[in-house]
Amino acid sequence: MPAKKKPSTHPDLESVLVTKAQISRRVKSLGRELKRIYGDEEITVVAIMNGAILFTADLLREVDNAIRLDCIRTTSYGSATESHSAPKLVHGLTLDVTDRHVLIVDDILDTGKTLSLIAGMVRGMRPASLRVCVLLDKKGRRQVPFEADFVGFEIPDKFVVGYGLDFAERYRNLTQIGVLKASRQKIHG
Repeated sequence: MPAKKKPSTHPDLESVLVTKAQISRRVKSLGRELKRIYGDEEITVVAIMNGAILFTADLLREVDNAIRLDCIRTTSYGSATESHSAPKLVHGLTLDVTDRHVLIVDDILDTGKTLSLIAGMVRGMRPASLRVCVLLDKKGRRQVPFEADFVGFEIPDKFVVGYGLDFAERYRNLTQIGVLKASRQKIHG
């Protein structure tokens, strides 16, 4: 019997923190948690683009509830590895969330600034309930008090890419989540 081929690691990654298989298992588990909380209720999902696109798509396939999907776009990182400015809303909600069960989905919770801003905005629209689901939680970077209701993985304070997370709009397509080599954390046209 041939030996199993070890999954390849992208050459720009220093290390892999979360494998494709681990992501898949955890997304399925999060889907079950959501089903337990929401029962058969309709959910209005608010995905934070661009980072949450892959996670949101995979997560929603694990939930058989009626789903309304809207997307918000924010900016705070630009082409840097750290957020240097207050998050700005680039594109807001188009759906009415009043009296709806709202689930905000994001790729990563680090400083808490972006999710705090968006959760506050959505709370002001008087939803029936508001919960937050993140793929990654980097507690070591928190600058404002904010906790997600559902967390995929807690990770150390390292700059990560893959599965939707990027550096200068690159690496989102990687199937695993890994630490980007310091030598690659520079802008290359």
